Amino acid sequence: MRKSFFTIVVVVAAMLVAGCRNDNQGELAARTAKLYYDALLEGRYEQFVDGTYHKDSLRPQYRQELIDNARMFVGQQQDEHRGIREVRVSDFKLDSITTDCNVFLVFAYGDSTSEEVLVPMTEKDGVWLMK
Repeated sequence: MRKSFFTIVVVVAAMLVAGCRNDNQGELAARTAKLYYDALLEGRYEQFVDGTYHKDSLRPQYRQELIDNARMFVGQQQDEHRGIREVRVSDFKLDSITTDCNVFLVFAYGDSTSEEVLVPMTEKDGVWLMK
């Protein structure tokens, strides 16, 4: 009886620790996604591009194209919505099997509108990256 009780306590404790770890990982992925978008809004386009997942290293030309695209995106948002004034985390959904997390960010625009966007994230070598 005592052995069964001990086993149940150990299993429950392990489940709680795993659950906390998942919540912490999801929160970390969400904060990381927000940091990447904050960098984008601050004009640190290289840092934003470096926060994206690629199986192989990027050719310098392609990396520069991605940086230019990030710059154009910010300009487009400025033209259409008077810019993105704030990025905040709305929610996240961590996949308990893979190393993926869907992060939901809210863009608050300069024209007083807002939009929720999905930022898929994946963990590679302990670092959360945008897909």
